[in-house]
Amino acid sequence: MPHQRSLLQAMRAFGMDTITLAGPLEAKLEAMQDAGFTQVMLKANDLVGHPQGWQAAVKAVRASGLRGTGFQVLRDFEGLSGHLHQYKVDIAKTMLEMCAALGCDVLLACSSTSTHASQDLDHIARDLRKLAVLAIPFGIKIAYEGLSWGRTVNEFTTAWDVVSRADCPNLGIGIDSFHILAAKTPLEAIDELDPKKIFLVQLSDFMWQETRTFEERMATARTFRVFPGEGVHTQELVTLVTKLDALGYAGDYSFEVFNDDYVQMPLPMVSQRARRSAVWLAEDVLRRSVPLPGQLRLRAA
Repeated sequence: MPHQRSLLQAMRAFGMDTITLAGPLEAKLEAMQDAGFTQVMLKANDLVGHPQGWQAAVKAVRASGLRGTGFQVLRDFEGLSGHLHQYKVDIAKTMLEMCAALGCDVLLACSSTSTHASQDLDHIARDLRKLAVLAIPFGIKIAYEGLSWGRTVNEFTTAWDVVSRADCPNLGIGIDSFHILAAKTPLEAIDELDPKKIFLVQLSDFMWQETRTFEERMATARTFRVFPGEGVHTQELVTLVTKLDALGYAGDYSFEVFNDDYVQMPLPMVSQRARRSAVWLAEDVLRRSVPLPGQLRLRAA
């Protein structure tokens, strides 16, 4: 029983993204629970694609007992002007309402890929500050993530620069290991972050050493990510997680694993792969609890 309690405690820091699993929302939530997870990262399609409507999806999430890690994703918000800007403000308001209905306190916003957006960092910061102010009445924080194929902001270092310029208490950054690995951003830059302004960390790996073009990054990101410990960048992931831990980050980790193979597999098989990754990170890498007896067998399973 003491070991079982330590394992449950270790799992609390980790969650899964619904995009990793196939099937209806309720089946995804059940598979995550059965694997021992206590939180879930949700996306807008989970709500609007529910056959009984988005409010039924909200009820399903709340009834599951899983805590919402966050809600994704607001795209191409910043740097626009005129009618394009107002259009995105309206979209953002709807996203915030859905996020609040779920009880999530983090909305993920990804850096813009639009050629219509300004590349001026002060303009980008001003728009993100506006987004954060819109989120205040909902009690929601905005996690700004630099996509590795973003037009202007494509590394977390630039995302951090913009967030610092915006200087809004509920605006921080989202860290995504895929984008860091794909962009080959030096991990030493993690040490320059304020842990209180890291609002979300999403973890995944992939199966080749580099992505040479933005197109290859997008294709890999959307179809062939794998769980931490399954790819070829294990040492870099270990360094990333231990640096965040040493920095003082005590927030959530979510597995954002887009994988075309996984969505063709039974849900329990995929969620158990995620569980092995969480146990390895929590008990071996972070050493947040006592070592698992036979964990070498667990990793080899």
